[in-house]
Amino acid sequence: MKLTRRQLAAVVSATALAEANPQAQTEPRAAGPADEMETARGRLKADSELLAQHEVPMATEPAFRFQA
Repeated sequence: MKLTRRQLAAVVSATALAEANPQAQTEPRAAGPADEMETARGRLKADSELLAQHEVPMATEPAFRFQA
């Protein structure tokens, strides 16, 4: 089987993305809009709890600037 460099890069990057996000593979699909909302709320709560575990100094600046 012959692969071009572009085809090989596509296969490798797709594999890396699949391995990097194991939650997407194991998370069941929501049945309806209400289930999707509950799933999203649960994910948001879990993410916010993870972020709350890390202390960020007040001197930390955002990666962008607000301009009027």
